[in-house]
Amino acid sequence: MHLAYPAVLAVLLFCTGLYGVLARRNVILVLMSVELMLNAVNLNLVAFDVWLRDALHAGQALTLFTIAIAAAEIGIGLAIVLAVYRNRGSSDIDRLRDTAETDDAESLPDDVDGGFQDTTADQATAPAGKAKKAEATA
Repeated sequence: MHLAYPAVLAVLLFCTGLYGVLARRNVILVLMSVELMLNAVNLNLVAFDVWLRDALHAGQALTLFTIAIAAAEIGIGLAIVLAVYRNRGSSDIDRLRDTAETDDAESLPDDVDGGFQDTTADQATAPAGKAKKAEATA
């Protein structure tokens, strides 16, 4: 068997998974695309293991390790997706990014100049400004 056949199939699987990760907006579909990419890597590992005729079958052993890691990744990923869906009501990636950006903007302090005071202001107007501020807070 030629090495080119499984290698081309693995490249097609990996490119399909990469397209799914970059183009999809649903978190579940992104996780499925990551699984496609991991399966392409597994196919390459087994194909090169057979082609090199390794006595230890290191490619197949590493494939089993990769399958175990992928199963754990899917379990944790789905748990996170379910928790986010229960809290936000959506699993849309763009909507989750938008809410994360607005949370940071709301936590900024009102004093934008970093606490520096204008030293060029007239010293006579400073007590009047403090009195107005005290009236507004009272």
